[in-house]
Amino acid sequence: MKAVINSPNNRIQLNRKNNFMYYLKKDFLLYLLLLLPLAYLAIFRYAPIYGVLMAFQDYNLFQGIGGSEWVGLDVFKFIFEQNSFYRALKNTLVLNLLDLAIGFPAPIILAILLNEIWHARFKKVAQSILYLPHFLSWVIIGGMVYLLFSTGGLANSLLAGLGLSKIEFLSRKENWIVMYVLVGVWQSVGWGTIIYLAALVGINKELYEAADIDGASRLRKIWHITLPGIRPTIMILLILQIGRMVSIGFDRPYVLGNSLVSEYSDVISTYVYRIGIGAGDFSQATAVGLFQSVVGLVFLVAANYISKKIVGQGIW
Repeated sequence: MKAVINSPNNRIQLNRKNNFMYYLKKDFLLYLLLLLPLAYLAIFRYAPIYGVLMAFQDYNLFQGIGGSEWVGLDVFKFIFEQNSFYRALKNTLVLNLLDLAIGFPAPIILAILLNEIWHARFKKVAQSILYLPHFLSWVIIGGMVYLLFSTGGLANSLLAGLGLSKIEFLSRKENWIVMYVLVGVWQSVGWGTIIYLAALVGINKELYEAADIDGASRLRKIWHITLPGIRPTIMILLILQIGRMVSIGFDRPYVLGNSLVSEYSDVISTYVYRIGIGAGDFSQATAVGLFQSVVGLVFLVAANYISKKIVGQGIW
């Protein structure tokens, strides 16, 4: 009996159990605080997964999930036959690709520029001003955009005062796309620099000192030291961004869009809102959401695989 207790496997299990109880008693308050985020994940992230069943039912609001009729993949077949769904999917991909091409490099460039500023007070003021748009809701930003760039807005009033013709910033489709991307960059670029500035702090300063001794210019130091130093951070954020290619926020396209540009502004999130809340077809709305999640997961895994093959780095 004593030999069994003293066996290596039993000692390891006993030590693990004793260590867990020891740390549980020692850091009881920390483990208690951990219950809050765990409860949040369980209630708002995992419990709603049960609602995915509506995508395979002819869901009836009064009968609920338990009483609604099962229809299998009929809801998905119906969605994939709708031209409006493919238009929303195309618009989502196009707008996200433009955000990726223009909006993704913007915080990297801005973080590098801020990192090159030596005047501490100016740097802090600039960061505060750049962070501010992130804390404004899209309703406020949308109101500002319409006041400035609508047909009778401030920008067109200035153009008319100079004797120039007005520009349809928000009612012409091509101009609306440009405004959509630029406003999105303005809103998010300052906040996005925080991660890259934190990554820049971790770069060894001795590398810059050695480059100064060798007579390297600022651009050379940025290209050979700064960018390689933050490459892991860039790749992780790029993979996550690619994983969200078929997902798009509701506020931005809904607030900035209008009936004149609905051909370009109607994206998957507004499509789900229209058929789910507007038409009350919860089965279709759930099916589109499930489609987004599955395709997003495929994009995420594919981007991570390609990144590991090309640069040897990925999320996992």
